[in-house]
Amino acid sequence: LFWKGLSSSFSQVSLDLFRGGYESASKHFNPADVEVDVTGRSFLVTGANSGIGKATAKEIARRGGTVHLVCRNKERAEVAKEEIVTETGNQNIFLHIVDVSNPKEIWKFAEKFKNGHKLNVLINNAGCMVNNRELTEDGLEKNFATNTLGTYVMTTALLPLLEKAADARVITVSSGGMLVQKLNISDLQSGDGPFDGTMVYAQNKRQQVVLTEQWAKAHRNIHFSVMHPGWADTPAVRSSMPDFYERMKNSLRTEAQGADTVLWLAVSAQATKLPSGLFFQDRQPVPTHLPLASTHSPPEDEEKLMEVLEEFSQKFKAISSG
Repeated sequence: LFWKGLSSSFSQVSLDLFRGGYESASKHFNPADVEVDVTGRSFLVTGANSGIGKATAKEIARRGGTVHLVCRNKERAEVAKEEIVTETGNQNIFLHIVDVSNPKEIWKFAEKFKNGHKLNVLINNAGCMVNNRELTEDGLEKNFATNTLGTYVMTTALLPLLEKAADARVITVSSGGMLVQKLNISDLQSGDGPFDGTMVYAQNKRQQVVLTEQWAKAHRNIHFSVMHPGWADTPAVRSSMPDFYERMKNSLRTEAQGADTVLWLAVSAQATKLPSGLFFQDRQPVPTHLPLASTHSPPEDEEKLMEVLEEFSQKFKAISSG
């Protein structure tokens, strides 16, 4: 599990990520921050048919936002859409079937979406933790394809639309697991040595933090943020980390508690008063490295990550359009 071989400082951090940590932090929340009307604003949420994604989409819908659900499984997505419409009374909920592990599909979707919609807020929530090394139809390691390349392609493909929007925001759902990983650009697809799905996932989540920081520097009129929802009781946790779930299920956050900071980052005026590019937990910016941890990377490694992902992205864009 994530705390395998971790320092005592991470053990303390991890305790804050359970339900008790949320309940303690929430005593300092200002409810007015998220009691806002976002009618007329457009939100896109990936992985929106369950867990943190669905909880976020539902809360945005309650506040009047137009919500685009990007999901892989059509049947589950239609059930989620119906639930959101029924519970919120908001009819402006739209469904798009896209496999975010397939960069060609993302490009095709984004080009079509840009022609028919506006977009104020992108929420990169879709993710996976595959515990054995699997390749996609494009020969990409599945965790990398979904968590890192999928997030990169979805964001960069929609940047032209976001650049046109008022108060544009991009929020990426990461994980505190990234605290145990230093950016490793030498083996992005985890082909060297033994495969540990948990650590591959944590590496992908470190990569998402780097992406957010780099985008924030390059696109000054869009507010970028990345966050950890805490350990929440979601279908993904139950399926990907069954032993962890059985041990900790009585201490896990609810899906709504896990989604709280995503919602806050997406709708509150307070969020964009803070600098772009930060990592958040329970509505507060928090460090991206543990004290004394050797997880800092040289700038050239972070730039190299962006270059490699851009090369992948352009390759699949060319294939999708031609």
